[in-house]
Amino acid sequence: MRRLFKPEKSPPMGDKARAAARILIMLLSFWLPAERRKRLERWLRGREEFKKLERCDWVLMSWGKSGRTWLRVMLSRAYQLRGGLPSDELLDFDNFRDRDASLPAVFFTHNNYLRNYTGNWGSKAHFQGKRIVLLVRDPRDVAVSQFFQWKFRMRPNKKFINDYPPHGAAIDVWDFVQDVDAGVPRIVDYFNGWARAMPELGEVLVIRYEDMRTDPSRVLRQIFDFTGTEISDAQIGEAVEFAAYENMKKMEQERHFKGSGARVKPGDKDNPQSFKVRKAKVGGYRDYFTDEQCQQLEAMVAELDPQFGYGTQVEPAA
Repeated sequence: MRRLFKPEKSPPMGDKARAAARILIMLLSFWLPAERRKRLERWLRGREEFKKLERCDWVLMSWGKSGRTWLRVMLSRAYQLRGGLPSDELLDFDNFRDRDASLPAVFFTHNNYLRNYTGNWGSKAHFQGKRIVLLVRDPRDVAVSQFFQWKFRMRPNKKFINDYPPHGAAIDVWDFVQDVDAGVPRIVDYFNGWARAMPELGEVLVIRYEDMRTDPSRVLRQIFDFTGTEISDAQIGEAVEFAAYENMKKMEQERHFKGSGARVKPGDKDNPQSFKVRKAKVGGYRDYFTDEQCQQLEAMVAELDPQFGYGTQVEPAA
């Protein structure tokens, strides 16, 4: 029988549908050997991230526990003020752009799973043509904060697929920060990889957590000027005030941000170490180690490219 119409093509799969498909595939793959399941899940997550990378207006790159949630809240509030949006929803890729076309879609990533999908293990070529804001923080503070994330907040499967120490491992903070797959050595290697890639990528703005602590308004102004969204000084000032440490702690306790999942809520409301907003202290790693251990950490950080400005004493960049 002759067709009187052409069937329409199926609409492209959305981000939520890809995430649901990944979960279903992993449920059906429970019988695979552990390493194959890990590779499969990382590839699927990489595919989800790559689709966002293709559609984003700019990229916020960081290593975990570098202050990204604090920065996300400030960015969210500034964009909310510009677009007349409510304060209880965080910027999550293109959710703000869907409501106001003048607002950007921001891709938050650690460049963790993308490599499994693109195969670019030794390069950052998949970021070509994108504006990138690279958020960095002293690797010693990052590693300590990551230890508490691992111990009190990270799900067992996330530990497995990201090569962190296994769930329930009897290790302390000193063991963790020395770990080549999770601690300072891995973070230093990550930053050095970006230092090598930046000359080829072109549009990369490096911002330091320590400078955000010193003058968050100035850093936000740098970001908005670099990424091309018109935000007033008054809106920046209100965003900084909104994301102040005590207010962030209060909003986490009250679960102010609807739909944010586990992003801004405590792992255990009775355990201060399980909060996403924990100490926000520059150089706080020294509280956990002896002078000799701090010297060992200093030797590790000495391998870091000097352009990031980390050494014995962390000072705000000029």
